[in-house]
Amino acid sequence: MTDSILYSVLLLSSLGVIAAIVLYVVSKKFYVYEDPLIAEVEDILPAANCGGCGSPGCKAFAEKLVSSEDISALFCPVGGNDVMKLVSQVLGKEVAEKDPTVAVMRCQGACDVRPKTTEYQGPKSCAISALIYSGETDCQYGCLGDGDCVTVCKFDAMYMDETTGLPVIITDKCTSCGACVEACPRDIIEMHPRHKRDLKVFVGCVNEDKAGIAKKACDVACIGCSKCEDICPKDAVIMKNNLAYIDPVVCTLCRKCVEVCPTHSIIETNFPPKKVKKVEAEVEANVESVNLKTDA
Repeated sequence: MTDSILYSVLLLSSLGVIAAIVLYVVSKKFYVYEDPLIAEVEDILPAANCGGCGSPGCKAFAEKLVSSEDISALFCPVGGNDVMKLVSQVLGKEVAEKDPTVAVMRCQGACDVRPKTTEYQGPKSCAISALIYSGETDCQYGCLGDGDCVTVCKFDAMYMDETTGLPVIITDKCTSCGACVEACPRDIIEMHPRHKRDLKVFVGCVNEDKAGIAKKACDVACIGCSKCEDICPKDAVIMKNNLAYIDPVVCTLCRKCVEVCPTHSIIETNFPPKKVKKVEAEVEANVESVNLKTDA
């Protein structure tokens, strides 16, 4: 009995030693060296794993930063210039600074201006809806309203407005990761320069139908009248496929296009009210004075 126990212990011990030797040999044989800089760079990155940099995660992006000789084209949108400067210091490589951007929703087809003509009862997903039908309204370009963009946002920078049926972007929380841009099957979300106080001027419509069809589908649709293009002093407005587009880089935010748009499809955000010109104010005061004397 004692011998059997002893033999069992010896056998198990031998098997353990042999297994340890085999594992040691295999680990040495198939050892993959990892540059310690990768872990150091990964610690600097924000660990958002959002994919905004073009890599599947922060570790993959760190590996790309370490292995690439030129990293001027690589950028972490969540960390921004501050994080990329730290990466540059660690790796001793030059990085290119980029102006901050923010997501912009180029559709204002709310329920009150874009009435529903059909009712969809399938899975609530913009990706699926875009594949099988043109939407619940007559506009085949606008927002489908199923919130795929909100679902993929990891920073709670978007929510669905129950009144309008459209997603709303919270600028202060937007990290410019681009996940919502990729998720939108209608390509109505894009990145624009982030100005102070969130000042923006853009065409809130992507409908490329002719004027009559577009206006029938949505009251605030762009009708391609070209008035905005004609009045723009910087040639920032581009007309293509019956649709106006304002280049956010060229635009100086003068807002002249907003004033001439007949369908109010050009959106301006967070601008203070325009001051009444002194001459106009004097004219209005004179008219009121004359009216008072007439009444008297």
